[in-house]
Amino acid sequence: MIEIRHTKDTRPSYDQMYMGEEIHQMDSFFIWVCKLLELRPGISLLDISTGRGQMVEYAGKCGTNPFGIDFSMVACRLAAERSPGTIAVADGQQLPFPDHSFDAVTNLGSLEHFEHMDLGIREMVRVLKPEGTALLTVPNTFGLRWNIAINQKTGDVDDDGQPLQRYGTRRQWESLLTENGLAIQRVLGYEHERAFPRTRRDFFSYLRHPKRLFSKMLVVPLIPVNLAGQFVFICKPRAGSGAT
Repeated sequence: MIEIRHTKDTRPSYDQMYMGEEIHQMDSFFIWVCKLLELRPGISLLDISTGRGQMVEYAGKCGTNPFGIDFSMVACRLAAERSPGTIAVADGQQLPFPDHSFDAVTNLGSLEHFEHMDLGIREMVRVLKPEGTALLTVPNTFGLRWNIAINQKTGDVDDDGQPLQRYGTRRQWESLLTENGLAIQRVLGYEHERAFPRTRRDFFSYLRHPKRLFSKMLVVPLIPVNLAGQFVFICKPRAGSGAT
């Protein structure tokens, strides 16, 4: 994997980032994730590294019992404004929940920033119910419209300024997930901030940037999974990998 590090002071760095707009994802992305997970009333869901809390908000609209954690105080404050009573400050590498607590766990664009990714995955497996589902998104070293395009211009991969960043190939991510207790059920590709518009706000955002709408409708559907900007892994706990 490719690793870029700026600092070990990750918590203050993320607090600062969440005071601005550096970390953002379209609402339509989270609606799409809810659809992939087939969320329905009564399901318990944990969103790890919840950021601004969009996943918790939209999961709640599906009738689930959602909860979100993040180690950034600023992020948790913003998330709690969206979904009061469902957010807590916690570290994804040491989750404060009993074994087998959740039907679904999401980790959307944050595993690559963990100090110890293996611990983060094992914690997801531990808190998942035996038949639960984990959905993770992680960045591709060879994203056609991301790293490959940037490398063509600069000779390097994208450096988005986050304290710790990693890029991996599909096989590298698959190995990491399976070695730490997840069984991969499905792999999809996704282009960062290019979700199909499912809300009025996102639709008008595309109208202000028509090139994005053009690329989303005509170009993105043609990109093979192995060249996508991000991989979407839908997983189950691997048999025999439960809490010890």
